Amino acid sequence: MPSISEELLLPSTPGKFKDKSHAMHRQFYRCFASTSTMFLWALFLVALTASYLSFQSFVDSGNKYFSAARGGVHWEKQVKTSARVHRRNGFSVLVTGAAGFVGSHVSLSLKKRGDGVVGLDNFNNYYDPALKKARKNLLNSQNIFIVEGDVNDARMIARLFEIVPFTHVMHLAAQAGVRYAIENPHSYVHSNIAGLVTLLEACKNADPQPAIVWASSSSVYGLNEKAPFSESDRTDQPASLYAATKKAGEEITHTYNHIYGLSITGLRFFTVYGPWGRPDMAYFSFTRNILQGKPITIYRGKNRVDLARDFTYIDDIVKGCVASLDTAKKSTGSGGKKRAAAQYRIYNLGNTSPVTVPMMVGILERHLQVKAKKNAITMPGNGDVPFTHANISLARRELGYRPTTDLQTGLKKFVKWYLSYYGYNHGKSSS
Repeated sequence: MPSISEELLLPSTPGKFKDKSHAMHRQFYRCFASTSTMFLWALFLVALTASYLSFQSFVDSGNKYFSAARGGVHWEKQVKTSARVHRRNGFSVLVTGAAGFVGSHVSLSLKKRGDGVVGLDNFNNYYDPALKKARKNLLNSQNIFIVEGDVNDARMIARLFEIVPFTHVMHLAAQAGVRYAIENPHSYVHSNIAGLVTLLEACKNADPQPAIVWASSSSVYGLNEKAPFSESDRTDQPASLYAATKKAGEEITHTYNHIYGLSITGLRFFTVYGPWGRPDMAYFSFTRNILQGKPITIYRGKNRVDLARDFTYIDDIVKGCVASLDTAKKSTGSGGKKRAAAQYRIYNLGNTSPVTVPMMVGILERHLQVKAKKNAITMPGNGDVPFTHANISLARRELGYRPTTDLQTGLKKFVKWYLSYYGYNHGKSSS
């Protein structure tokens, strides 16, 4: 006798008894199988739809990135528009570090007179990126487009040169600061050496090759005790890694000038200050701390000698930068090959009137109308030098460089900007 399960599975043949329970179970299984299949198909369709939407979202975000940030049609249009020259015999200039202190001021000056300007900046967090973004907004308001990218991105820089035949490059991107090199030495090699080489490679291969003006530093004079510092003085005793990378930059640029015919001008800046400055600079941080009622640390050299700096106002530095561009001769290379000897120059850009740090603090106190709480200590071995003093006779003779702003006037302008930008209560005040 067949089992119940076997009976339920017996075929239904004509003229024979049909088991009703068998028919009901068969319909149930068919229904269940149909429902399961539909459920699986529904899951499959849901998964397929989700995958499509996810992929579409990825494509859309990718398109937005390449369109707005790099490589898209809209991006290229922004670059070309920003590089467009609006004066006769004007320049088309790539400004690296354009959202930085000096870079933003130089970019605005060039744009104002009708040159084409395209900026490049990586917006790193060495100091508050919000200040860099604010400078970017200022430049954007004057129709200056800033590409967000790193000077080490060879493909991106090569692409910029494909889009725009830049006549000049103003290379101001760098890892700044003397003391920070102790904390993060690799950032200096990455930006100041590797980044410089990457940019020079792009300039070498460009057709036409641009003339290059770049920021060296007064720090290259290092432990030199002869004053004032002249371009012919020895610079083989750097006191900091920052200074060493800038000195290396001078040697590297000379090599590219000699081998590839790049026209290159190096500018040794002396303690630049002014509106939209760098928060890591002493005059800037002193202003913040004085307003907050916090003590400031004033370093002294050996035998309690006050440190002194050749403070140079930003407008004077900009004039020197622009004059360097105006007097730069064309590069002589083509296709990476030198055709003739090319121009190579180095200039000091300073104020020629060193002021001690305590005197600078006294000027800030008068403009802020607040007395500073001062702690004077001996300068640690962190790379700082006791004094700087620029001899600018060469720049005066060949560039027509003549600084006109003294520290009293310059700090008054800085304080006015600082209070309008941050207000009196920047940060939390101490009791």
